[in-house]
Amino acid sequence: MTTLRALWKLLRGLWHVLVGMWMIYVRFPQLSIEQREARVQAWALQLLALWGIHLRVLGQPVLTGPALIVANHISWLDISVIHAARHCRFVSKSDIRAWPLVGTLATGAGTLYIERTSRKDALRMVKDMADAMKDGDVIAVFPEGTTSDGRELLPFHANLIQAAILAEAPVQPMSLQFVDARTGEPSFAPCYIGDDTLIGSMWRTLTAPPIVAVVHFGDPQHANGRDRRAWAHDLRQTIILLRDA
Repeated sequence: MTTLRALWKLLRGLWHVLVGMWMIYVRFPQLSIEQREARVQAWALQLLALWGIHLRVLGQPVLTGPALIVANHISWLDISVIHAARHCRFVSKSDIRAWPLVGTLATGAGTLYIERTSRKDALRMVKDMADAMKDGDVIAVFPEGTTSDGRELLPFHANLIQAAILAEAPVQPMSLQFVDARTGEPSFAPCYIGDDTLIGSMWRTLTAPPIVAVVHFGDPQHANGRDRRAWAHDLRQTIILLRDA
């Protein structure tokens, strides 16, 4: 029965992805930016519901931009979970743009793409992020640069934090956890690290006991004279405290 339920969830999820693509190509051109953002958030909430993942939000996300959200990174599910809690524009590696299905959804949600191996492109991205925040956008980044299992946060890369300094925008720290709905213990089913494959991680998630995605927003903070490295260090410590609260 577990396998059959997982297959049913998978099929419903694939159909939901196709509906999302139709919405981007057909409906988005007729919608305002605010309407698009609302549709993306609703779509993400529906995807979590279809896959039996409950969302629990602690704290208050920023209501308006400019702002930078900084979060830890665990899974391929993280972007959908954060979109469900608060729409924002993500910064992602450029090759995702060419991924089947996923690239279309990411681009439709307003993702900014970066060539992570190029220092020159990193400088360009910092400027683009700052410009977007000056226009009132809420941007989200994963400063670890890759996924971890959530037990230990990797060191934060500080480069993209510079965008908030340039835009004189606040940064909101946010922690993300996946927990077993029955026991309250951490669930590692959605993890996507090491030798994990995307399909394997998805299947493990779909066959796992019910999961709760816990998003905990901290208080927005300003640089207050800190450089990007000092601020990144402090943000990492704050996210650890939010995760353990």
